[in-house]
Amino acid sequence: MREKMIYVLIERHIAEDMRSAYEEAARKLLTHAYRTVGFIEGHTYQSKEDPLRRFTLSKWQSEIHWQHWYTSEDRRAQMSLLRPMLAEPERITILEGAD
Repeated sequence: MREKMIYVLIERHIAEDMRSAYEEAARKLLTHAYRTVGFIEGHTYQSKEDPLRRFTLSKWQSEIHWQHWYTSEDRRAQMSLLRPMLAEPERITILEGAD
């Protein structure tokens, strides 16, 4: 059986005074993800009501590819820089196409 393609929705709430620093760090993190095997595409969005609430929706060839990136040393290193800029821990939701 072939692995299903998945989407990963990451929600982050930026600390009030960290917006510009976050922008740079988040761009760097997404750039690293782009180089990862199994990554297809990613887009970032912000809440209309709260511009400090950010969403990244990425598409992966399979959940195995996502897990490889999620547990990688590269992502851990990037998140260690990004995490202090957040007002709360990131929330991750894995999505798949509805049958």
